[in-house]
This record gives sequence, C-alpha cells and structure tokens, in this order.
Amino acid sequence: MSTQKRVLKSAGEVEGSEALRMDAERAEQIIDALNTDLAATYVLYHQLRKHHWNVEGAEFRDLHLFLGEAAENAEAFADELAERVQALGGVPHASMATLQEEAPVEAEDEDVYDIRTSLANDMEMYGEIIETLREHVELADGLGDPATGEILRKNIVQVEEDAHHIEHYLEDDTLVTEGTMQ
Repeated sequence: MSTQKRVLKSAGEVEGSEALRMDAERAEQIIDALNTDLAATYVLYHQLRKHHWNVEGAEFRDLHLFLGEAAENAEAFADELAERVQALGGVPHASMATLQEEAPVEAEDEDVYDIRTSLANDMEMYGEIIETLREHVELADGLGDPATGEILRKNIVQVEEDAHHIEHYLEDDTLVTEGTMQ
C-alpha cells in the first residue's frame, strides 16, 4: 500500500495537453475510449497468459509459444495505450479492480478448460476488442486526433493477426485423435 500523502493527479481527471493542442473536452472523450481499450487489453493479456501456462497436448509447443507471443503483443499495446492516455493529459487505468470493472470484455473464471474451449474464448474476446477498436479509430478521427487514430490502426493489425491465428488453430485439422477430443 502506498504511503504517498499528496495525490498528484486523481484518476478520472483530464487536463488535455497544451503541447499536443488537445483541449480537455476532446481529450476526455479520447481518454475514456483509450482507457476502455487499455482495460480490455489487460483482461485479454491475463487470459492469454492463463492459457499459455495451462496448455497441454499434442500441439503444446506451438500453442504455448503462440499464446506467449500474443500475450506479449497485448502487453505492448496496453503500454502504448497507457502512454497515450498520459500524453493527452489523463490518468491511465492501473488497478486490477478498475481494469476488470472498465473492460467491455469478461475473462474466463479460474478453472482450466480444454484448449479448444480456451481458444474459442480468446477468439470471442479478440472479436469484441476489434469491434471496439474500430469504433475508437472513428472517434479519434472525428475529434481531430489522427495520432491516436494511427496508434489504434497500427495495433488493430496485430490484434487481428493474433485473432486470425487462433481461428486457424480452431480448424478441424489436428494431430489429436478423435478419442482424446471427447
């Protein structure tokens, strides 16, 4: 627990940025969107890590490596989102409780599921995040913030690529015998 006595900036407070020529009103709308994306990305990150840790079976190695890389991609994107929130004069979501509360996606529970179920859950979460990111690109563009729009566009490419890989993993072709899939 922190022993800090003086709060430098309260969560939810938005100043905007004189350097970026972003007034507080426009910044607040963009920051709300980015904090939503940040929360969703961290929920995705933790779920991918869970699956990375727990995957077993004939395709273990490839899935283990892929899920680790996908989690790293999510973590890097979350960092970029948080830094943009701060640059625009806001406070990025940081507490686990806030991230979970503000995320438009819901993580699996603590149980471990078969990898097809886990990947299907990941693909569903990716889909929801992709839709939200697309909306937020339009919002940033509409509010005259092409830099935020570009950050989101660049990252959508990676998010979609990771989702597409999961889609391939869920195809019918597998090394696993039919008996083990029942």
